[in-house]
Amino acid sequence: MEYAHSAGRTFPQLLCEQARIRPKGIAWREKELGIWQETTWDRALDWVQQLAGGLAKLGVSRGDHIAIIGENRPRLYATMLAAQCLGAIPAPLYQDAVAAELVYPLQIAEVKLAVAENEEQVDKLLDIRDQLPFLQHILYHDPRGLRKAEAACLLSLDQIETEGADWWTHHSGGFDAAVKSIGTDDVAALFFTSGTTGKPKGVVHTHGSLIDRARAGAAFDRLGPQEEVLAYLPPAWIGQNIFSYAQHLVCGYTVNCPESPSTVAIDLHEIGPTYYFAPPRVFEALLTDVRVRMDDAAPPKRRLFDASLAIAQRVHAAKDNGKPPRKLDLLLLPIADLLMLAPLRNVLGMSRIRVAYTAGEAIGPELFRFYRSIGINLKQLYGSTETAVFVCMQPDNGVRSDNVGLPAPGVELRVAEHGEILLRSAGLLREYYKNPEATSEVLDADGWYHTGDAGWLEPDGQLRIIDRAKDVSALSGGALFAPKLIENRLKFFPAIKEAVAFGAGRDHVVAMINIDFPAVGSWAEKFGLPYTGYADLSGKSEVADLVAECVAKVNADLAADPHTAALQIHRFAVLHKELDPDDDELTRTRKVRRRFVAEKYGSLVAALYDPAQTHHHLSVQVRFDDGRTGTVQSDLRLRNAQVYPALRSAA
Repeated sequence: MEYAHSAGRTFPQLLCEQARIRPKGIAWREKELGIWQETTWDRALDWVQQLAGGLAKLGVSRGDHIAIIGENRPRLYATMLAAQCLGAIPAPLYQDAVAAELVYPLQIAEVKLAVAENEEQVDKLLDIRDQLPFLQHILYHDPRGLRKAEAACLLSLDQIETEGADWWTHHSGGFDAAVKSIGTDDVAALFFTSGTTGKPKGVVHTHGSLIDRARAGAAFDRLGPQEEVLAYLPPAWIGQNIFSYAQHLVCGYTVNCPESPSTVAIDLHEIGPTYYFAPPRVFEALLTDVRVRMDDAAPPKRRLFDASLAIAQRVHAAKDNGKPPRKLDLLLLPIADLLMLAPLRNVLGMSRIRVAYTAGEAIGPELFRFYRSIGINLKQLYGSTETAVFVCMQPDNGVRSDNVGLPAPGVELRVAEHGEILLRSAGLLREYYKNPEATSEVLDADGWYHTGDAGWLEPDGQLRIIDRAKDVSALSGGALFAPKLIENRLKFFPAIKEAVAFGAGRDHVVAMINIDFPAVGSWAEKFGLPYTGYADLSGKSEVADLVAECVAKVNADLAADPHTAALQIHRFAVLHKELDPDDDELTRTRKVRRRFVAEKYGSLVAALYDPAQTHHHLSVQVRFDDGRTGTVQSDLRLRNAQVYPALRSAA
């Protein structure tokens, strides 16, 4: 069954519509103690009604902000819907944020009520409660381990549901009236940006803006109620929210919530989703695991794997280029699929995937080819919190790794003279909350949203992104310097997890590199290289040689294009610690905080630009899991990279 237009104009109306159309259809599944528990659409509506009554009894009303902090849980999604039924505004926050990071969004939104998944989130809120003058109630889902349950502000969601059911018996017709009173232009949610350059901004979205983009994406990929989705990314990230909330309510499909982050791989295999989203790092980790297993496999199995993959890649490469595949490859492909590719998809939990998306960062050509070749319809999309995700999407045919697709339905796109991407659509943010200056910077008088991304439109109409416009600068010689262009090529290698390139205003480029610990660890064990941990492994000269090979390949690739030949990396260092969100080096969505990193590692960058230095002693502050801070230090090797002459000159 393909996607059919739903009539609901708001999320509560969509819920009522789904409960009417498919009352016994499965809205949510949640794994609890190893068993999948199902919630039907009619039960979901009853659940939301009870929660809405409980919230109303606590005084929640139109315009109030309700913070939601936790993993993907049906009850938390139901609470978001309950708040929206009353005209209140859910504000999901990152569950892995430390307590101090929650203070600003809770303060600026004047949150009166917060819903916490478990003891961990409750403790964070209680620790900062004296900084939150508006916070009156903390509701919790899971009571296990609560050490401060006697706090007066604490209430269980069990109690809220019980009192909510009683509330509506004394307010007959109140629920239906509340749902009908919510309009398309009413605010539906408040999302906070990752804050790469400062404090996060609150992005205000209406029911209309989110539902418009959800419908556009559903129509583009012909989604319907038969889809199965695994919700495992942070609910505070708008991408997960669109896939497991907005499109869920538009299409009526089933959202599956893993028991915990540690069971995601198992749950993925058990559910077998048909519609799947993951950032490139997830696909990279899965491929790294496949490579490690193949390295340990018997020689006949490795040869069969390599041969099957080669056949599939030739067939799909020909199709993507609009050419007929070789007849022999077409004959051999079903055999390769039977013997190797289908079992591999099954091991990955991707046997039933019809549409898979990745976004957020560029994905490597090799990675892209691998998944598409083994029969997974992996595509890229482009969007942001401010645009409700769906700006550009790749059609099933004509998918390429170097672009992010065609403008999605309802999107008007153009490139400004200075290279910035501008767009208009019904899915744009209404404003940045309490930040009119920032709003006027991104939304002009004609309704164009200034994305801050630099790129261009290809001849076939697909969009190519090179970097954030603010990060694009120039080397001292005038060559355009886009750090992400270099960093992404480095991260395409399994041995490299993160990289930060420097070069603005300099005569050449240098880089700091994080190794991928599992991948490099497996490589080290294969060659009998002993190590005690991340810092020890990253400091090995053999690992520096391995990274040097990756850098040399990137430089060779850059040298082949006259526009990028000057961007070759001249020197690099392998860091002794991973860049970490807890150390403020990455955002919660794992984007590099460039200014902060440049300042924190300023002495290392200076050393990399000093050809006389071959080592640098670096000491940096870190935050441990228990909240304590300390320092880690190491003597880093500063390595010269292989640099190549430009292979051809610019026209």
